[in-house]
Amino acid sequence: MKADRPLIGAVLLLATGLSLVFIYGTGTSGFNIAFPFSGSTLHLDLTTSGLAVLGGVACTALGALLLVWAFLVAIVCQIGMLLGRDRYADDRYFGRHSSEPDDSDRNSERNPLSITGEQRHTLF
Repeated sequence: MKADRPLIGAVLLLATGLSLVFIYGTGTSGFNIAFPFSGSTLHLDLTTSGLAVLGGVACTALGALLLVWAFLVAIVCQIGMLLGRDRYADDRYFGRHSSEPDDSDRNSERNPLSITGEQRHTLF
């Protein structure tokens, strides 16, 4: 499994959740910079009410969990590639096996620029 789809989903859910919380929220903010940087402050006072709280927190939490999942999948894929596992091997985690040729292999006869399965393994 590649980590691109869970990562896209995580970014979309995090953006949706945080947007709901910040757009429907009211409050103040302040930012002060001081020369000894230890004296610099950032103050946020935000209050969000209604369904935006429930939806925003739920989307943010689900996006964070999906981001952790994508990170773990990326680590497992990189370790597998270091150990010699093929990058385009069957996806055993979700029960999808590519033992049958798919439509892209059949269309390669019509498109001379397409890469077949055997050529892909020799290129990467």
